[in-house]
Amino acid sequence: MVTHVSAEAHGDERGALLAFIEEQRGGIRRSVLGLTEEQAASRPSASGLSLGGLVKHVAEVEQSWIARAKQEAPAVERDESNWHECFQLAGDETVASQLAYWEKVAAETEAFLCAVPSLDDTFPLPSQPWFPPEGRVSMRWLALHLIRETARHAGHADIIRESLDGATAFELVARERGSSGE
Repeated sequence: MVTHVSAEAHGDERGALLAFIEEQRGGIRRSVLGLTEEQAASRPSASGLSLGGLVKHVAEVEQSWIARAKQEAPAVERDESNWHECFQLAGDETVASQLAYWEKVAAETEAFLCAVPSLDDTFPLPSQPWFPPEGRVSMRWLALHLIRETARHAGHADIIRESLDGATAFELVARERGSSGE
């Protein structure tokens, strides 16, 4: 499993924020360890969420926030008409392809947050009803938002995985460490 936070960055605020984002990403990535595509697509709870869909969602959301901070268009535009599509794998999308995409997004996030002159720098919020008109947020807010968003879905992933086969987050960490030789 790749982690994107460079060792030298851990001693400062940016490194700490990036490490927390990466820790939450790891929870979601571990939730799909050893599953078939069919298991990862299944929806064992009343919410209708699947692990494959969660992987896709967090990757898309992270990419879209970094694009906004760069004041670029997100790779995929979502609105009320297609929001549901970011929670399900479609066409030839697989868990593996979404994990690979998320690795690229994570590297972009780290590079961007390490390169901004200051975490106090701001960017405009999108024009959506749940944000204040002409609102702006800092790069620090962005990092904290990514932590919150990813952690929320890591919790969902824990519940879904345990519903599928009884595997807990602790067991998945142990499996991952055992399989990587640590």
